[in-house]
Amino acid sequence: MQDQLTTIDQSSLPRHIAIIMDGNGRWAKGRGLPRIEGHRRGVAVVEEIVEEARERGVKFLTLYAFSKENWNRPSEETTALMQLLYEFLVTKKEKMLRQGIRLNAIGDLKQLPDVVWQCLDGTMKETSGGQDMVLTLALSYGSRNEITRAVQKLAGQLSEKRLSVEQVSEELLASFLDTQGLPDPDLIIRTSGESRISNFLLWQGAYSELIFLKFCWPDFTREHFVQCLLDYQSRERRFGMTSEQLD
Repeated sequence: MQDQLTTIDQSSLPRHIAIIMDGNGRWAKGRGLPRIEGHRRGVAVVEEIVEEARERGVKFLTLYAFSKENWNRPSEETTALMQLLYEFLVTKKEKMLRQGIRLNAIGDLKQLPDVVWQCLDGTMKETSGGQDMVLTLALSYGSRNEITRAVQKLAGQLSEKRLSVEQVSEELLASFLDTQGLPDPDLIIRTSGESRISNFLLWQGAYSELIFLKFCWPDFTREHFVQCLLDYQSRERRFGMTSEQLD
């Protein structure tokens, strides 16, 4: 890994990395374990990767922790996942404060259990001064739902004559999204072997580089993260232009 680190160009790191942490349940099933054990292992990996990203100088890290569709899973599993989230917030708050990490959250957060929301809200407020990295958890999140809510807010302002139709632009609509204030992700990583985005940051990921990994999230390591950085740096981001235009 040390050899890999020497080849990372610190001047061209992705500013914002988003990760679809998929495959916890399949990882556990493949080992004859309850699904919740896969989620527990997944939380441990989160801590490792957050630390690695911060140490490498990544300023924004967004983790797809719980989709809006996940509420359709058995109630025992969703309850256990909410408990894991609560425990993570309680036990990692001091570490986030020490490391200068500001916690953020996106999604339809009103669906979270009250005790979880109160803990999340309190942790976000307490870590709001963090300057090293912004860690965003996508919770009860679905991109179509996010865009729908943004359009509803925009339509409300139009109907109240606070905005005119002529003022509507991509930038204006983006300001109503949950991710307002965050840069678009430069890189989106997905584990588990699935090669799709699954309703995650559809608007924001328009020009993101994509990396799909064949193994499940509990097997994701710091070394894999570094390899993703190297992969990203080997690519040419053209944003619809030609290579010659970028020269």
